[in-house]
Amino acid sequence: MDKTVVLITGCSSGIGLSLAVRLASDPDRTYKVYATMRNLDKKERLLECVKGLHKETLDILQMDVTDRQSILTVRGRIVEKRLDILVCNAGVGLMGPLEVQTLDSMRRILEVNLLGTIQTIQTFLPEMKAQGQGRILVTGSSGGLHGFPFNEVYCASKFAVEGACESLAILLQHFNIHVSLIECGPVNTDFLVNLQKVELGDTSLQEVDSHTLSLYEKYLQHCDSIFQNAAQDTEDIVKVFLDAIQSPTPAFRYFTSSVMSPFTQMKITEPDGSQCIRAMSELIFSAEEQ
Repeated sequence: MDKTVVLITGCSSGIGLSLAVRLASDPDRTYKVYATMRNLDKKERLLECVKGLHKETLDILQMDVTDRQSILTVRGRIVEKRLDILVCNAGVGLMGPLEVQTLDSMRRILEVNLLGTIQTIQTFLPEMKAQGQGRILVTGSSGGLHGFPFNEVYCASKFAVEGACESLAILLQHFNIHVSLIECGPVNTDFLVNLQKVELGDTSLQEVDSHTLSLYEKYLQHCDSIFQNAAQDTEDIVKVFLDAIQSPTPAFRYFTSSVMSPFTQMKITEPDGSQCIRAMSELIFSAEEQ
């Protein structure tokens, strides 16, 4: 029986690495995984995790989601000449007062998170349509459903991904192609290590008003608390991906955690948004600013 061909972006660490390992190590050898990453110098971690047990089920390829030629090259290297499941997981973060963010740093976030996702889907979509079947899974974020202070550009990129995926899902159901967003909250990955974050001592903050700096410090403390107390392990996230991959009728959204559920519900029941914004502010900044 032919293997299910899967391509995953962002496999050098975190969710992408863990998902690639799980699928490539499937005891029934159900999947052929093409694990891609921008920098192949980071592939050793993935190789160590699979320990060479299933070499015929894993191929590690260099791919930069912001480089169309790079994506086309990978498409040409898929031996099976088809793709059953595309997992768009590559992403980066940007945190800090909006006033200090450079145009280049903001552009980078949009290029990777939004345009990189769309460009990757765009490259493989014609073949999926021709096959008359396929699955597209995208790593979403609570930052794509709710705004978070000091994450304006990141949230903008993730909100846009939500809109792109929802638009595609409406169309692609006519081609038997299922689109699913895996909505993640805080996860214990290298995302924080790779996060472009303005540190409190950064010289760029000298031009920022003291009140904003005070709120930023409080926000950073809130983030530390959240990641210490509520962050999920990547294996928890992988289980949700597997649900979406293995379901005969996959849902459009899968939530990996119920932490943000009250806020999501609030946005539906109170569509003018005021209550949700007040509640989020209170959660993050306590009662100080109310």
